[in-house]
Amino acid sequence: MQYSQQMLNNYIAELSNDVKHNYSIDPSQFSSYNIKRGLRNSDGTGVLAGVTGVGSVRGYQMVDGEPESIPGQLFYRGYNVIDIVNSHMEDGTFGFEEVVYLLLLGQLPNKEQLARFDSLLSATRKLPAGFTEDMIIKAPSRNVMNKLSRGVLALYSYDDNPDDNSIENLVRQSIELIGRFPVIVANAYSVKKHYYDGDSLFIHVPDENLSVAENFLYILRPDKKFTSLEAHILDMMLILHAEHGGGNNSAFTCRVLSSTGTDTYGAIAGAINALKGPLHGGANAKVMEMYRNIRENVRDTTDEDAIYHYLNKILDKEANDKSGKIYGLGHAVYTVSDPRTLMLKKYARELVESKGCIEDFNLMESIERQGLRALSSRLGGRKRICANVDMYSGLIYQMLGIPEDLFTPLFAIARIAGWCAHRIEEVYTGGRIIRPAYRAVMNREPYVPMDERE
Repeated sequence: MQYSQQMLNNYIAELSNDVKHNYSIDPSQFSSYNIKRGLRNSDGTGVLAGVTGVGSVRGYQMVDGEPESIPGQLFYRGYNVIDIVNSHMEDGTFGFEEVVYLLLLGQLPNKEQLARFDSLLSATRKLPAGFTEDMIIKAPSRNVMNKLSRGVLALYSYDDNPDDNSIENLVRQSIELIGRFPVIVANAYSVKKHYYDGDSLFIHVPDENLSVAENFLYILRPDKKFTSLEAHILDMMLILHAEHGGGNNSAFTCRVLSSTGTDTYGAIAGAINALKGPLHGGANAKVMEMYRNIRENVRDTTDEDAIYHYLNKILDKEANDKSGKIYGLGHAVYTVSDPRTLMLKKYARELVESKGCIEDFNLMESIERQGLRALSSRLGGRKRICANVDMYSGLIYQMLGIPEDLFTPLFAIARIAGWCAHRIEEVYTGGRIIRPAYRAVMNREPYVPMDERE
């Protein structure tokens, strides 16, 4: 039977109605069976699924068996990320490479170790022969994360030893992926702009003498030019996004896949696709969509009462995307504050002033203040809410001249360091496939032969 497009659409709609009926689950069953939705306990704490020495996220402490809110803390291998950022920003040095070394190898490097590691990381930036032409240019994608995932899977075919899960091989593969991510992303974006937006195609070769942050700006921009301030702010962004504990969705995805014994490329591609979701790595783009919507609909953006009124309309599902969410506020772990947000606000001011974007930054701060006010009035003190890193990261990327298409890919360029560390830890110490249970809620039915069905 030949289907017209309309017939096909009607049939799909009919099948979809069956799906809606047969997939429905009574929400009360989650509570009656004590299901940990989202692997979260009823008090908001996470369900323990393992142990890790890679990263630690703290937003509360247990007092008399109850969680008590505290200012957020983020540790990489026991080192406070605030100390790492402050040190490099105050010294005017680039720190992402040091963070990669720390996360991957478990300790801070000395000068000689870091210099050797930098050289190795720089050498891995060169993509395999023909990779850009065959895997990026010949099959462009509208979404850079999609292309990054496909590119990582394709690298399997260029690896002479892809399935070996020995520590030595995992370290090699990890360093290669960390070095290649920025180049794949920049090239994928250039190709996307060429094929879908009609722009000229620029493919730049990385400079081995530049840091990861400098190189990304160098190969992204047609004229290869950037300022020292821009590069250091981007370096800080990479540091802050490099790791966030084993329980974050993409890292946990990587660990689940790694527990099966699969190859590095498959595990990392899975993490990329988890990060792509708007509830995870794509959240900063949602913040910017909301930000633009507020600018368009609030006549005087210096009037905080007007902003408060409009944010309440957003919460009532009457404005923006009608989701009822103020993007950029709230976090699964942080309650009083997100340390990454504090660092962005502390060091972004100079960039904001240099770009003449004070008004934009002030508006985002107003959205934060009035959004917290609106949520607090509704929650009645039942839950502490703070601005998360996504509230400001998109705006800062925008000030760096980085297009929205690259917000989440930049997150991946940073987080690949944490993913690789978690993969190595899972392979080396896990020893068991991760397989949680689901409670079945179906009725037992006798099988009905075809001729007896209605």
